[in-house]
Amino acid sequence: MSNTRFATAVHIMTLLAKFPQEWLTSDWIAGSINVNPVIVRKELSELREAGLITSRLGKEGGTKLAKSAEAIKISEIYGAVKNNEVLGKKNQKPNPACPVGKEINNHLSILFEQTEQLVKDFLGDKSLQQFADQFD
Repeated sequence: MSNTRFATAVHIMTLLAKFPQEWLTSDWIAGSINVNPVIVRKELSELREAGLITSRLGKEGGTKLAKSAEAIKISEIYGAVKNNEVLGKKNQKPNPACPVGKEINNHLSILFEQTEQLVKDFLGDKSLQQFADQFD
């Protein structure tokens, strides 16, 4: 579970919150994260689709927050880039003749759903502004 999408998205959004009047380019953002700009552009696409950012093309192009950092919840960022379960994937083909194997995925589904809800609840009330205020 070395998925860095959420961390990358929060990094991007924190930069945008810290420089709200500027149109930040994917190259500039990538320099802060120390990743290829293609990775940044992929995450920007997801964040734009979720309505969290706005972008413009051209010489004066870049990206800004679509609404105030106070109005954006960390849970929204999580939802925009989440592409798999918090705890990973279930077993693909457990042995149906085994007393555990035949039921494991049903029980794991419940466990995964409960864990996912805990993550969403924990992140739910935290605003991007509260997170960004930690940085000087």
